[in-house]
Amino acid sequence: MSNISEKEIYLAGGCFWGTEKYISGIQGVRSTSVGYANGNTENPTYQEVCHNNTGHAETVHVVYDPEKIDLAFILELYYDVINPVSVNKQGEDEGSQYRTGIYYIAEEDLPVIKGSIEQLQKKYDKPIAIEVLPLKNYYLAEEYHQKYLDKNPTGYCHIRPDKFEKAKMAVK
Repeated sequence: MSNISEKEIYLAGGCFWGTEKYISGIQGVRSTSVGYANGNTENPTYQEVCHNNTGHAETVHVVYDPEKIDLAFILELYYDVINPVSVNKQGEDEGSQYRTGIYYIAEEDLPVIKGSIEQLQKKYDKPIAIEVLPLKNYYLAEEYHQKYLDKNPTGYCHIRPDKFEKAKMAVK
């Protein structure tokens, strides 16, 4: 990271197209990219992630300004567009690459994440299925996946359009 006033988190929330568009609209988020995280192969392609049991999750790398937004608020918004009790399935997408996950690189983020998950669990009878792990690896997805829904506004997305507007209007 080039700037000390930036923090990072990696969020897997089903198909990364919609998750990326949603999170990129949040005030205080400086940049997003999509890729493949916490798998067992190096530099996987989309086809490999979909068909070769690589163990990777479609993930959004989020860089944010901690002076404008905090991790707890980002997670609260993230929970609003996933089914946190669904295992390996979000919307119509099924498979381990569509699992939900919060992958952190800063150890000080773990208590915030755990506290957030505990609060979320109070809203559900079923156990929360979001995996929380240190980031093991992250490989940038192919260029055509980056900002996919901006390039293809009618592309498939499991997130309702009103949620994108909600993210833009959300204030810490």
